[in-house]
Amino acid sequence: MLSAVAFILMFLDFSVPFMPAFIKMDLSELPALIGAFSMGPVCGILICLIKNVLHLFITTTGGVGELSNFLLGVAFVLPAGLIYRHKKSRRSALIGSLFGAVIMGVFSVVSNYFLVYPVYYNFMPEEAVLGAYQVIVPSMKSILQCLVCFNMPFTIVKGLFSVVITFLVYKHISPILKGANR
Repeated sequence: MLSAVAFILMFLDFSVPFMPAFIKMDLSELPALIGAFSMGPVCGILICLIKNVLHLFITTTGGVGELSNFLLGVAFVLPAGLIYRHKKSRRSALIGSLFGAVIMGVFSVVSNYFLVYPVYYNFMPEEAVLGAYQVIVPSMKSILQCLVCFNMPFTIVKGLFSVVITFLVYKHISPILKGANR
């Protein structure tokens, strides 16, 4: 069920004014974070996997976007779920999810630089990708600089949105997810 919700949330993406048009904001990691807290980190990872496998049937990225989304989702929900599983408290959930958001942001630089963008260069030349960033900030000199200055903070903020919403809804939906009656 959470994978289906995550899959639907992938469609509710939107552009952000300070990012190139090919980078979109969505909240599809939200169900995976909720799943990692309610059923464990492996379930959070499976939610990320299923939503991206489903998205492969309608993708325009040749699967690279889905691979990136999966890897970043795992980088987010795995640490959050592991920390929460170690000590199930609101504080550990907060620490875990904040740590996961930072890990996801930092990992986005590595995965985009070494995996995602090199594949995209087959469809959009590196100079065009760099040019999309330079439209926003003309002083950008390299893709790595763009990833650090744009993608990393964007990805962390994307994770923080999921953290905030999870903290607003988790207590209310946790009994349903765990099969408990009210």
